[in-house]
Amino acid sequence: MPVTYKLIATTTVSTATAANIEFTNIPGTFDDLELLWTMRQNSGADTGAYLSLNGSTSNFSGRYIYSDGVSISSASLARYIGSCPGTEKTANTFASSKLYIPNYTGNTNKSFSVDNVDENNAATANSNFIAGLWSNTAAITSITITPGSGSLVQYSTAYLYGIKKS
Repeated sequence: MPVTYKLIATTTVSTATAANIEFTNIPGTFDDLELLWTMRQNSGADTGAYLSLNGSTSNFSGRYIYSDGVSISSASLARYIGSCPGTEKTANTFASSKLYIPNYTGNTNKSFSVDNVDENNAATANSNFIAGLWSNTAAITSITITPGSGSLVQYSTAYLYGIKKS
């Protein structure tokens, strides 16, 4: 089955900082969504990035596996979609991530997966693999990514793709 990717929208933080990255009015004409982003926050700590769908921050559940290149751990954390480095990490480096949402217009709960990585002075490379669920049957029409603290810095960028299976 051929698969077609179409760029729906892109956004880049063009000012010094922004509170979040948001995509609104997502068309319901695709089968799946894929969001690729690179981001960094202006706070000292690496506090992560968090997902909101259709403006909702409730009814999320998830499980993630985390590794810093030395050890590995796992935990449950709702809305968490990976690391978002702060000023304590290597200067001018950004986390890179991919969020995949299948069947985003279906009338069932929405599952998602995330692959996320960042670095810290070449001593460690943090990676997260996340499986999540938004327990809501509404079609997804907006996606917001927010850092855990601080604001996103200039040049944080995101690309939203629609995927059509034909």
